[in-house]
Amino acid sequence: MAQIKVYYDRVGNTLTVWLDTPQDEYICEETGEEVILMKDKQGRVIGFEKLNFVQTIVEPLPVAFEMAMA
Repeated sequence: MAQIKVYYDRVGNTLTVWLDTPQDEYICEETGEEVILMKDKQGRVIGFEKLNFVQTIVEPLPVAFEMAMA
């Protein structure tokens, strides 16, 4: 099973989420809503980055994850 990797940069105020291997990144596409999509050579989204993300929650944030089979 693949792992999802989440990185929060407090200095740069970015939240980066990798759904697949970061080394497979081939091109990035900005959505215009302060979100950057990272894609592989086939054009599949393998990660995204939210710009100007500021975490205001002091306690750990529970995360739910659901995966749909294609």
